[in-house]
Amino acid sequence: MPETPTARPTVKAVLLSPQRELGAKPLLVVGPSLGTSTVLWTEAAALLGDEYDVIAWDLPGHGISPAATEGFDVAELADAVVDLVDSVSPGANFHYAGVSLGGATGLQLGIKHGDRLRSLSVQCSGAKLGTPEGWLERAETVRAQGTPVMIQGSAQRWFAPGFMDRRPEVSSRLLHALRDADRFSYAFCCEALAAFDVRAQLGSITVPTQAIAGVEDSVAPPSFAEEVAAGIKAGGGSAVAVALDGVAHLAPAEAPAAVADLMRTFMKENGR
Repeated sequence: MPETPTARPTVKAVLLSPQRELGAKPLLVVGPSLGTSTVLWTEAAALLGDEYDVIAWDLPGHGISPAATEGFDVAELADAVVDLVDSVSPGANFHYAGVSLGGATGLQLGIKHGDRLRSLSVQCSGAKLGTPEGWLERAETVRAQGTPVMIQGSAQRWFAPGFMDRRPEVSSRLLHALRDADRFSYAFCCEALAAFDVRAQLGSITVPTQAIAGVEDSVAPPSFAEEVAAGIKAGGGSAVAVALDGVAHLAPAEAPAAVADLMRTFMKENGR
């Protein structure tokens, strides 16, 4: 019996670099954290946009991506990102950077679609995040009460102390993205994270990988970045872990210049 094809999640993208013919510059695809949108990458992308074509994608039911009608796993999100790239630039190789769930998607890209990647930057993420029980409980809560119920807790997890006071416009735009996300799609994302654990597969990643962590991140602390780098190196791959002071869970929004610098250097040294 052939497998019944499932409706793969669909993701849409926003071009964050200057409008020009695609292909003249290397392609950089950037991915979001749960509850955020392409806003997460606006500033970091502006710093990289002269040298790279930067395309940011939104999770299902977030930003401009359509709501999901059924569950999906992180590997299917990675497939959806490849579909997205192929719709813009068929068969293109690309640099990839993603935060949290977007970073988990990056690991799946490295495992499943490594031939398409030029480099991989996994930010504020890990090979396993949280506990299945915690994610399933959150999915149930948000399905019942909507995404606004997450705002207070997310604000505490996302930003290092003082950031919301220093950059109120950035933090409020990100929290608005959370408020406006489709509750059912958000819950499906939680369920995808509940099932996500690629610790045993890290050794199969051969693309040069950079794991960036925030010292203040309670969700994916620097030890997670070190675990990712160690797992990739154990399989013979090339990986480096970096920790940023004063940064919590949304590195590109909290420290856009530092993140853009790290990414630029890494892409130039390792882009194949």
